[in-house]
Amino acid sequence: MIDSEQYQLTHLRSSMKDSGIDTYIIPSADPHLGEYIPDHWRIILWLTGFTGSSSTIVITDSFAGIWTDSRYFIQAEEQLKGSGVTLMNPLLTENKDFTVWLKENIKEGSTIAFDGRIFSVSRLRKLEIELQGKNILIKIDQDLISAIWNDRPELPDSMAFDHDLSFCGISRSDKIDRVREKMKQMEVNYHLLCAPDDIMWMLNIRGSDVRFSPLLSSFAIIGEDQVLLFADENKIPLKIASEFDKLNIVILPYEETAAILSSLPVDSSVLITPAYTSAVLFNSIPEGMTIMEDVSIPARLKSVKNKTEISNIEKAMIKDGIALTKFFFWLETTGYSSDLTEISISEKLNEFRSGQNNYLSPSFQTISAFNEHGALPHYTATPATDSGISGTGILLIDSGGQYLDGTTDITRTVAIGRPSAQQKTDFTLVLKGMISLAMAKFPSTTRGFQLDILARKALWEHGLNYGHGTGHGVGFCLNVHEGPLSISPGTNPDSKTVIRPGMLISDEPAIYREGEYGIRIENLILCYEDEETESGQFLRFDTVSLCYIDKTLIDKSLLESKEIEWLNKYHSEVYEKLSPQLTPEEKEWLKGKISFI
Repeated sequence: MIDSEQYQLTHLRSSMKDSGIDTYIIPSADPHLGEYIPDHWRIILWLTGFTGSSSTIVITDSFAGIWTDSRYFIQAEEQLKGSGVTLMNPLLTENKDFTVWLKENIKEGSTIAFDGRIFSVSRLRKLEIELQGKNILIKIDQDLISAIWNDRPELPDSMAFDHDLSFCGISRSDKIDRVREKMKQMEVNYHLLCAPDDIMWMLNIRGSDVRFSPLLSSFAIIGEDQVLLFADENKIPLKIASEFDKLNIVILPYEETAAILSSLPVDSSVLITPAYTSAVLFNSIPEGMTIMEDVSIPARLKSVKNKTEISNIEKAMIKDGIALTKFFFWLETTGYSSDLTEISISEKLNEFRSGQNNYLSPSFQTISAFNEHGALPHYTATPATDSGISGTGILLIDSGGQYLDGTTDITRTVAIGRPSAQQKTDFTLVLKGMISLAMAKFPSTTRGFQLDILARKALWEHGLNYGHGTGHGVGFCLNVHEGPLSISPGTNPDSKTVIRPGMLISDEPAIYREGEYGIRIENLILCYEDEETESGQFLRFDTVSLCYIDKTLIDKSLLESKEIEWLNKYHSEVYEKLSPQLTPEEKEWLKGKISFI
């Protein structure tokens, strides 16, 4: 019997043949080109069964290959079985993306196509560069999926809601003014926003079109006098629409974005972000119009949290810490058994979070991974893989919450039973890296890639490493992964971003031993100004996540005195801030967890 994925692949190839297409490309994306996408746009999951959030498929009449990053290599091998799609050999392709493969394998004179609504202009440019001289015809208007995906989920239709000034701290009118002031400085007349989180931040609204992120699918064009918001009118409540009208924010149909963009004055200029601007929208910009390309203005502004947001983040961290403490107390006192599974404990953790004030949803799919599943950095338990939490081993839980007053992201790794010497060594090396970054003091001109070594040094000294970045920006009741900053070893644009006071960043070194376990410890850290010397302004981090770190996994002999001091001080803060809202039993239990080492 043919697998459903193989049937769909056969159907797609038939459509390609009928359309005169030799090669079809499908990215994991929606028209806004963000990380999390509505089910309507999860084409790769429908076609292959692969659940990873970052991938691209290339299909010809005799080949179907998928490219993804190191977080998903092991997961992809398993999920792609029977799909007819091959995971491109990570050892050979990690530094060669699909554009290089096309250059090396596609015949001259071929026709390549994709749906340009979900393909960024930056990707299109890279593709064009790689295929220069091969006489390749590229079609960007080929949606072959809609006609063959019969039970495709509908587009999301959530209602927008106000994000109150008590949470966000700055009015929408002031935010629009700040954006326009930056536009004047850059000498641009219009600013195209394609990332919904930019629009949500600027207009102080939220939605629920995207799972895990409180977003409303929308585009916007900011002009000198008007803001054009492209979102279905029935998704904007009358009260918000009335307030928008006073600020000259005009609501237009979502599908009219390209048409309105094409009508902008030729003798004007527009600011875009190529990585988030689709090929279709880019091609809609009038020929002759001056195009400036940069990170969006709202992206830069919202990456630095204001005083009200910072105050709220502290409240959200306490609530999150209380939920986590209650969860781990419940988990340990319930007793580990096969009745407790990766899925069931994830649901229980969400239950504890949902009991907190101003809670909206998880901020991403909880990673609850026992033993060998922990070696998959972005493992998601399914009914087929759901493991019982019993016996001895290592349990890794990476989770987060969306609150009206902040977004959280935290990972804890705990031992069930007595850990081995190797597990304790691995855990302690990861802990040393996490503490090292948390304790960093650095000049105000420092960029993300310059700090990455601090989290890896202890691991490198033992011949160990991890394949993902060390830290990412975190939104405020927005995306849990927020640019334009990161702490990672590469020199991508995000890791070149200067770390500034008010930025909220994750700190998450790790070790993964395939087939055995994974260890990751993650806290969120907030940048603030430290001292100013003759060498200039220096910055530091304040750790804002609040949850105990499992001492049974620590090899104290590997820690320096300053690291022990940091851990003891951190645990004291955890108890001080969380204990007032715990039961007597939970307080006593937590006191045992955070006693000095």
